[in-house]
Amino acid sequence: MNRDQAAAASMHEQLRQDAEGAILFDPAGSPQVDRQWFDADYWREQGGLNSQSGGRGGVFIIRSPAGECVLRHYRRGGMVAALMGDRYLWTGADRTRSFCEFRLLQTMARLQLPVPKAVAARYVRAGLYYHADLMMLRLADTQTLTDCLAQGRLDAELAQEVGALVARFHRAGVWHADLNAHNILVASSGLYLVDFDRGRMRTPEESWRIANLQRLRRSLLKLGAAAQGEAAFDEAIWTPLTYGYERTLSA
Repeated sequence: MNRDQAAAASMHEQLRQDAEGAILFDPAGSPQVDRQWFDADYWREQGGLNSQSGGRGGVFIIRSPAGECVLRHYRRGGMVAALMGDRYLWTGADRTRSFCEFRLLQTMARLQLPVPKAVAARYVRAGLYYHADLMMLRLADTQTLTDCLAQGRLDAELAQEVGALVARFHRAGVWHADLNAHNILVASSGLYLVDFDRGRMRTPEESWRIANLQRLRRSLLKLGAAAQGEAAFDEAIWTPLTYGYERTLSA
């Protein structure tokens, strides 16, 4: 994020600090965010906990004064999860996973990219480590691209729309750290990209754009999109996807 983007971001955020850590939030969404907002048990007691889903850290759907929100706790994946769990090495408030993702979401919203609206982020520090949470407005009535694939709805038309979606972000210089079918949401109103943990703004370069697309391709293949063979997948899905991507990127 450059200096101008950082200045613009500061207009849409407010910081609240206490002895444990800090909360970063959008005062336009709610001026009263406090530590209880990140406690699923608090929302359960208030009758505001709608559901809980899986994932590495668990995701909660809550009814808050800011609207229906997704509350996500950051947790490591892979082999390191057994050792570190939800702990991350402290290197400064502005480098916490939650603050970085909150600010990236704010930047992308100003660029009019289809992402969830950031509501609040926090970190709680404990010595050399911290843990973190992020709250976003929920995107209603959506399905993941994974769901669409399982239902046989991933056709050439939808694939082309997916390619165009990815190109919009790449053209703006947004690098998604985990571009896969689970993080693309499909709604009647259009497509959205979610989960920007470790994502960042980058100087547009062909190398990382291609690598990002190849990550998406591997995701689709792993989920069985090439059940009829990779050649059939390329013709029916991947060629329309890359066509939509190239056409939008060069528009």
